[in-house]
Amino acid sequence: MKVHVLHTGKVYIDRALAYKEKTLHPIPFTGWLRGKTKKMWVPVSSYLIEHPKGLILVDTGWHEEIRFNQKKHLGSLAYSMFKGDLPEGDSIAEKLDSLGIKSKDLDFVILTHLHSDHVSGLKHVQDAKKILTNEIEWKAAHKRIGYIKSMWNGVSIDTFSLTDIPYGPYKKGYDLFGDESLYLVHTPGHSDGMVSILVKMRNGWLVLASDVGYSEKSWEEMILPGVTTDKKAAYLSLKWLKDFSKRKDCIRVIANHDPAIIPGIIE
Repeated sequence: MKVHVLHTGKVYIDRALAYKEKTLHPIPFTGWLRGKTKKMWVPVSSYLIEHPKGLILVDTGWHEEIRFNQKKHLGSLAYSMFKGDLPEGDSIAEKLDSLGIKSKDLDFVILTHLHSDHVSGLKHVQDAKKILTNEIEWKAAHKRIGYIKSMWNGVSIDTFSLTDIPYGPYKKGYDLFGDESLYLVHTPGHSDGMVSILVKMRNGWLVLASDVGYSEKSWEEMILPGVTTDKKAAYLSLKWLKDFSKRKDCIRVIANHDPAIIPGIIE
């Protein structure tokens, strides 16, 4: 098993989006009326998993349109809250090309949730054999605000139902290959249907934690993300991550937007 940690751009956000704040500002995560000292750049990550049973891409980073037509790509509301940046060579299409991989070679694209920085680049890999997201997340994306549906319009996305698994705050998720080697773990709270990925490596479990927390600081200090659809669920997901990170068979936990994570290969 081999996991490529890829940075597919970065995003400029208010720190309160990453780390929930108590403040008189009613919605500090928007960054509205908050100065530059409260803003931060964080990476946007994707992961390529070389599994014995197939190639799996987790999340897609920014689409190349972010380079030249960002306001249109994000929409005015999202653009007022955060900005993206995608250096040449960093789109998921360019990253895969550098590895000699075409989108049609991907057996699965797993979307941990459908927020823009996780699905923006989806059309770059729409030729993958199967694109999957949680059915709860799919329903939420069609009834809640905060999603940009144009990013997946015209793309064939399949959904999976939650089943009983041994892991996670609710012990619900999906065993992708049915062999206990890769689990999609239901870790809701930041969004209704968000999943984290558990990968069985040679020496133990690798956790790709999506946005359960924005960095190791999140679970070590139990700081929720600034945006949650269910605060109690977000707390339980973060607590599970904290507890799991301390297990002897957990080799590493990686948050999608952690600036401390350096791209590379984990084996």
